[in-house]
Amino acid sequence: MTPQEMKAELRTLGARIEAGLGAIFTDGRTPAPLVESMKYSLMAGGKRLRPVLCLVWTELSGGSMDAAFDFACAIECIHTYSLIHDDLPAMDNDDLRRGKPSNHKQFDEATAILAGDGLLTEAFTLAASVNLPADRVLKALHHLSVAAGPRGMVGGQMLDMKLTGQAADLERMREMHAKKTGAMIESSCVTGAILGGGDSRVQALASAYGRAVGLAFQITDDILDVVGDEAQLGKPVGSDEAQGKSTYPALLGIERSRALARESVDQAMAALSGFSHPRAGFLRAVARYILDRAN
Repeated sequence: MTPQEMKAELRTLGARIEAGLGAIFTDGRTPAPLVESMKYSLMAGGKRLRPVLCLVWTELSGGSMDAAFDFACAIECIHTYSLIHDDLPAMDNDDLRRGKPSNHKQFDEATAILAGDGLLTEAFTLAASVNLPADRVLKALHHLSVAAGPRGMVGGQMLDMKLTGQAADLERMREMHAKKTGAMIESSCVTGAILGGGDSRVQALASAYGRAVGLAFQITDDILDVVGDEAQLGKPVGSDEAQGKSTYPALLGIERSRALARESVDQAMAALSGFSHPRAGFLRAVARYILDRAN
């Protein structure tokens, strides 16, 4: 699959996710100011990569995208909650997100905290509602909750805060990023494989792909914070350095960081080597695209 074909498919699948997200919180049972704050961040754009990975791995594993759709939307709700909370003054204290004022800047801190809480809990309402065999749903829910919680993303944010302003070694930094960024990307792939009925081998390959892509994504994100374009990133360039964040370029330099990203993409490709399903071509193109972002 060419980069252009992959981007077109990513836009198509992302638009489906966008429509699904737009239909959440329309039953009138949630206070309007809270809905406004949640929707402000949830509908602020983005490529919807995580839910798309879930849908594609579901189909690659023999399942139906339609059946896993609400679960994929749940993943995006969790991702959005994490962005709202990460931007808070007590965390990263960022004023911009995706080119718009951060949630707490548009509204206020208390509303932003509640918006994040609401999205996180609504995610599990959505994920538990999918019409698939109960054993698959339960296993996928367990995997997702571990990835999003203290052993995964929340724990990674804690490590990130503790490492800020310190000279972290590569091992500690990789642990932090594997939890903060990688865990949810990996879980997006693995839960898709679970929901699609993939066996333990397919789930293991989804995990390997997700881990590798998650690392490449974080490294290229770090690189773009140094050499990227603020208009494209939707946030100030150089914010990591200004905040004393532990990043791959700060530890390894730009070129060694790019080499590590290429190594990670090679690992992702290796995890897909045994798949002939057309969706594997999309996943390969995604991995290459992540690498190309920083070159």
